[in-house]
Parts: sequence; C-alpha cells; structure tokens
Amino acid sequence: MHSRVQNAPNERSAYSALKFRGRPEGPYETADQGPSFGKSGREMARFLDFMEQMEIETERALSIKPGYSEVRMMIALLRNHLTGKLTTSSSLVGSSNLTYGTAMRGIDSLVERGLIVKRTRTSTGKSFSLHPSEKMLREWQELARRSHSLIGSTIGAGNGIGQSEEADYFFGSSYAQGSVLPPPSILDTKLQIHNDLRILVHADPTFMAMNVLKKQFETIFGVGVRSRALSIDRLRDEILLNSQAKKSSYDIIACDLPWFGEMAAQGHFLPLDQLINSTEFDTSDFHQEALASARYKGQQYGIPVQTTPELLVYRRDIFQEYGLDAPHTIEQTLIAAQRLHDPFEGISGIAWNAGRGTPLGHSFLFVMGAFGQPVLNLSKTSKGFDGENVVGENFRPMFDSDQARGAAEYLRELLDYSPRGILNMSWYERAKCYADGAAAIAYCATLLAPLFELDQKSPAFGRTEFLPHPAGRGARPMAPIGGYALAIPSNISADRISPIWTALASLTSAQTVKLYIENGSLVSPRFSVSMDPEVRRISPLISIVDDMARSGVLQIWPRPPVPEISAIIAIAGEEMHDMLLGAKTVDQALASAQNRADVLMRTNGHY
Repeated sequence: MHSRVQNAPNERSAYSALKFRGRPEGPYETADQGPSFGKSGREMARFLDFMEQMEIETERALSIKPGYSEVRMMIALLRNHLTGKLTTSSSLVGSSNLTYGTAMRGIDSLVERGLIVKRTRTSTGKSFSLHPSEKMLREWQELARRSHSLIGSTIGAGNGIGQSEEADYFFGSSYAQGSVLPPPSILDTKLQIHNDLRILVHADPTFMAMNVLKKQFETIFGVGVRSRALSIDRLRDEILLNSQAKKSSYDIIACDLPWFGEMAAQGHFLPLDQLINSTEFDTSDFHQEALASARYKGQQYGIPVQTTPELLVYRRDIFQEYGLDAPHTIEQTLIAAQRLHDPFEGISGIAWNAGRGTPLGHSFLFVMGAFGQPVLNLSKTSKGFDGENVVGENFRPMFDSDQARGAAEYLRELLDYSPRGILNMSWYERAKCYADGAAAIAYCATLLAPLFELDQKSPAFGRTEFLPHPAGRGARPMAPIGGYALAIPSNISADRISPIWTALASLTSAQTVKLYIENGSLVSPRFSVSMDPEVRRISPLISIVDDMARSGVLQIWPRPPVPEISAIIAIAGEEMHDMLLGAKTVDQALASAQNRADVLMRTNGHY
C-alpha cells in the first residue's frame, strides 16, 4: 500500500518555510559559507586526490629521478578554485614540492601558456591572485574522461579507486558520454565596481543555491557578493519600491517572467539589446519562450536564469495500484482524483493553488489555458496564441468565454477531492502536501520539485511522473512557462552598468546554471545544460522540461507578460475565491471578473 499522511498541509506563506540550502526573507547575506562542490565538483575533487596520490606513490615506489613537475601546482590551484579559496604565488609554491625559483618559473610558464589567470587584487597592481583558466578546467576534465577509458580497458573501471557505485559513476558514463560542462571560470579581471555586487532574488532553490555558492562567486568576480531573498509578493513590492529611489539599492534583480511587461512599460529596467550585441552574448542556447517572456515591444529586458513551468505531477505507484491511466485530460484528472481521494486514510486526490488572490489567480489562468483560451483575446498562431505582440483588441479580457466557464466549473469540482485548507493553499503548501504523501496528484511548479525529487525520505521520491496540464476537450497539451530572468534596474549608476552586465552574463552562463542544479535546483533555461550527462543523471525532470521546450509544449500565452497581468491575476484570484467559498455563483464571479478587467484595460487606453 502507498504511504498515508494524517495531517493536512501547514497553511503558511508560500516561500517563508523553504528549507533548502539558504535563508529566504532575510537581509543581505554576509555570513561566510562553507565549501559546496556540487555533484561534479565533488567528483573532480576526488579525481584530484587520486592524481595527487598517484604521483606521490609513483615517486615512493619507483627508483626515478625527481624532477620538475607542474601536476601538484595544478591540483592545488584546481582544488582551491572548487572551494572558493584564494591562491597566491607563495601558497602555490608551497604546494609544488619544488624549490622556490623552480616553482616561480613554473607558474610563469603556466601563465604564458594560458593555463593560469593572474588577476590583480589591489589598485596598485602589486598583489595578484592565481586562478585556473577555462582552458585548464577543460583539459583536466578531458584527463578525467581519458583516465576512465584507460582504467576501464586495462584493470577495469573502479578497481583500485574505490568500489562504490558513485566511484564507478565518476570514472564511468558521464565522462564517457562527453558534452560535460566544466565549472565556471573566473573573470580575467575583477569587476570594476566600488563596494559589493548587490543582488535581489526570489526565495527558491535556484537562488538559495546562489547563496550557498557565495564564496565561489566572490572568487569568480573578485568582489564581495550580497544577496537578498524575498517571497514572490514581497519581491514585486521591493522591485517597485526600489524603482522610486534616486539610486538603486541593487545591481541585479531577479524578476518573475510575467512581470516584465509591467516593469519595462514603467521604465524600471534597462533594455539589454545594446549590451547583448556589443558583447556578442549568445542567446540561441536559451529556451525561446523564456527569452520571449523577458521581452517587451521587441526589446530584451532580462536574461533567463531558470525555466520553471507548472506541470501536473502524480504518483506512478499509486496509479498502478489502482489501475488508473495517466491523466492527460481534464476528465481523466477528475476521475483519478475522485478515485484516489480518501481523507480518512490521510490522502487527498489532488493539491493545487486555491489561496485567495495571486495563487488562485494563477490556477485559473493556467486551467483556462488548458481549455484552449488565454485570459486575453490574443491572436491565434500555428502554435497556439501570440503572447508577445499584444495590441488593441488583443487586450480584451475573456472571462465571458465558454473556456473560462469550463475552467471555473472544473476548479469548483476539484474542491471535493482536495486537502483540508485548500482555500489557503499556494505554491509551497501544495508541493509539500504532495511530497509528504498527502496527495496523489498535484499541480506543481518545477522549481519546488526538489521537495520530492531530491529528498529520499519523501514517499514521492523516485515515484513521480510529470505531464503538461491536462487538456480540455479539443485543446492541445500545454505547460504554462514560468521562472525568473535577471535584469538591471534603470536607476543604477552609469559607471556600474558594464561590469554589472559582465556579472549578469556569468550568473546566467551554462556552467553556472549547472552549478545551481548541482546545489539543489532542478530548473534550467538552457538546452546545453539539460543535455549535460551529469545534469541528466540528477533527475529526469530536467530532460522532460527540455523536451517540452523543444516540442513547443512550453507556452507564455496562458500568462502573457502585459503590464496589467498582475492585476488580472489578482482579479481572477479574488472572484474565483468568492465562487469557491459559495459567496458567488459561477456566472456572477465570471461577470464580475470580466467587468473589473474590462474597466482596467479601458482605463489604460488599450481599446
């Protein structure tokens, strides 16, 4: 039998209870963090240990003439890079097992060959730190791959270097398959900014991973890094408050994708097109729907750092036990939720966002999209609807449509198969409810999937299937895209813009996104990261979302990034909540939502 949990989900603020590797809702984070290698970082550290011991044992066992070798210096340099520890010339000399003069000549040679980056530490230029170049990182990764091949073809993979499955993995499939992204390399020169790099982020696993990696980022940038993490509603309030200041308190801001229309229209963010073009920043690797979500009137205002669609998740083991098919349609979802709902045994049929306002507003817009109609009168395209180019009559609300009625009735019917306290449930609570085994099905944003994909104590661990939103009759499979992109506030000092863009490009690079995933995130906006064999091994979810992006299942139109979208979501969340409470009928709630949204659009002069 499947697991039963007696208690209803704890009804609290969506992200205040996150217990990932970091602290949400806090002030600037300045505490010194311990080293965090990530999966491949730990494996590379083990490989460095192996190479160091091999050299030592070779010198001990064989009657060979000791001589000049750069290996120990490289190992020390790489090990410090993985832990965010500063390396100086004197410390590297001490690790070399060479005389001072020989070691210094060796360091100079490594610098000349492009293997070591020598970066100034002070304004005088007399003090330097040493770092492995991207070339060195790639060469050592290739050495690890070749070592596996050699050991496997001679004495057998894993023999003599540990017998565990994890050891066999390191010398096995990931490096044999290729396309492995190396750790991020440091900037050739430290960021030319006064004081620290200041970042405002959302309190979720990706940005909590960023906080854990504080020391590594400080090494990469050569300056201090301070970040502040807030829940979704507080984050939006802080962005708007910061925009009113004469000078921004932040250098980089993480913005929810649907907010970009509002923020760009009001001039809160800098357009990035000139910076993208002047630095030849390649955007072709990003999920195109995520890029489109951070554009407004043809200009790019943000660079995606995560793609996190809302999907339907369900317990494969429970469905098999009851002989149920995967719920691809609205009808199948209702049948399964009804069949599996058993509150006396501590399990509900389905968990979803039904909290008043923003949470329920998102549920309604997404389910309405699953019925085949966006909340606005968007133009139809071959892939669905055009959520980026919205003009004139496209702004007309569609709460009076048949699809909106279908969505409202579906949500009302779900109440009978939902957990207690469902009308207060939002993002974190529904994911936690599912992760704890208290729901057999859930709508879930993938950024919270670590609650059950990475926690082996969860009853759903290793037993979860992921699907697009169940479709209404005649509608296509669709997964509404969400996530965050990094933006530069428009009230930033002009002299900081160029170095801040350098930092933003680094924080959204493929190598850095992989680092987030190795430290607790399960979302990626880049195809190259999703194809990395080490990343794919962490969770099947990453590849599933990547496939959805390639096949056109991920869509922005269910929540188009127009300036009024936050207000539209709030209207839907308030009116539908009154309906679910029984204070209004379906007709009354939809009519009120239509009237309120129509007044909003007319007041803003859209038609």
